[in-house]
Amino acid sequence: MTDWLTAKQAMEALGVRPQTLYAYVSRGRVEARARDDDPRKSVYRAADIERLARRKARGRAAAAVAEEAIAWGEPVLPSAITTVSHGRLYYRGEDAAALAGRETLEAVAARLWGAAVDPFDRRPGPIPDGRDPRARMFASLAARAAADPPARRRAPDVLHAEAASLLDGLADAVAGAPGVGRIHQRLARSGGCGEDGADLIRRALVLLADHELNASTFAARVAASTGASLAAAALAGLAALSGPLHGGMAARVQAFMDEVSRRGPHRAIAARQDQALPIPGFGHPLYPEGDPCARALLDAFAPPPLFAETEAAVAALTGEPPNIDFALTALAERLDLPPEAPFLLFATGRCAGWLAHALEQVAAGRLIRPRARYVGPAPDSAA
Repeated sequence: MTDWLTAKQAMEALGVRPQTLYAYVSRGRVEARARDDDPRKSVYRAADIERLARRKARGRAAAAVAEEAIAWGEPVLPSAITTVSHGRLYYRGEDAAALAGRETLEAVAARLWGAAVDPFDRRPGPIPDGRDPRARMFASLAARAAADPPARRRAPDVLHAEAASLLDGLADAVAGAPGVGRIHQRLARSGGCGEDGADLIRRALVLLADHELNASTFAARVAASTGASLAAAALAGLAALSGPLHGGMAARVQAFMDEVSRRGPHRAIAARQDQALPIPGFGHPLYPEGDPCARALLDAFAPPPLFAETEAAVAALTGEPPNIDFALTALAERLDLPPEAPFLLFATGRCAGWLAHALEQVAAGRLIRPRARYVGPAPDSAA
């Protein structure tokens, strides 16, 4: 039984007590199975025990082990781009809410990318056909992903210029035509907004530019880690964002607000509480004291009365503050934008972050390949 160890052998190798060994098993760090000769007892995979013993012998911090494990382990990796600290969001060390007060998406993108000079050189490209802006957005990135070269072993300034053209092209696809001016101005014109609306869109895009290692950003980094083009990495991010638990959350907020408009805030909230359902658009695991991006956006305009009434009612009944999905939906309502606008703004802003993480991953030169914790039928040992 060279591939498997008894409990006694495993505990001796690790220098731990039984409960610690069992904890390793429950967390998926050690594989266990019943003994062939005595199903009441377990044996433990020797390779897992050996790996844990090596880590323990090195005395390395858990964070350092997790950092190395990204090649074949848990999805945790080092990044100098964005962090959440003390309830605030920071882009390369600067408060995102403060940046939203004064910067454009282009300026923040260059900051996230680590570009020494402004990489944006406005050269409009072709716009995909079709009336659906979401479809045009996917088509824009897909066309570039099919044609652009791999990102590996290319100079940073060349990649920064390529990232800028991708973000510009995505904005034009959303707007439906190439336009003049900064991204927020082009999107505002396409939505029939004036200068005040354009400034609110600018703030929203900056606040949405990145949010650490979220699902879509991780998808973009995985694609980039293979050496794929920046366009392919951004397309992977957009695909992940399209899910209802990520970029589609604004649609769930709007559905809840439709219910509020029919039944009133208190009855709509009570109905969800009776079913132990969360209230879309409120609360955030990373921000127990409230989403700072939501607050920064909501403080910049007067939300529609029904949204303001709902925010107050949720606060009174649950104590949960609004998150960015609620703020973005309120903004779209305030500016009379179409129903798909929250997703389009989210994707346009977040594309800056996807590209930043793709660039960082390309520079790291490491393949992201986590391991799976197998929970299926026991392999046939005789095979």
